[in-house]
Amino acid sequence: MFLGEFRHNMDAKGRLSVPAKMRNQCGASVYVTRGNDGCLNVYNEDGWNAYYNKIAKLSQTKKKHRAFMRMVTSRVRECEFDKMGRINIPLVLREHANLTKSCVVVGVGDHMEIWDEELWDNYYSDNDDSFDELSEELGEEEE
Repeated sequence: MFLGEFRHNMDAKGRLSVPAKMRNQCGASVYVTRGNDGCLNVYNEDGWNAYYNKIAKLSQTKKKHRAFMRMVTSRVRECEFDKMGRINIPLVLREHANLTKSCVVVGVGDHMEIWDEELWDNYYSDNDDSFDELSEELGEEEE
């Protein structure tokens, strides 16, 4: 499982260090694609295959389903780790997530997310006050 929050700087070439605790679960490479709320999603091979198999079941006759599949798969990149444990995030994905230098790698259970540090801090702050309310609402859905 991918857990925790780690702050790292990305270099000018788009290389970002992936925390060892997370990297050890990944093999030689990861799959990076657009995520929700302005971040990038990062999957190990098993995680990517599970995610892809789920979205591959979307209907090809529904316009929104086709659009979603295209948005995810057209920009996915397999990124190999270098000897220093970094991945090189392609420019198109860096631009999508507004990544410049200060980044946050967040563990979200079955995958990681990469956020611009300021965007992450704002997102967390904006949602922090509603944590108890979200928890209560989600608890109601389980019943």
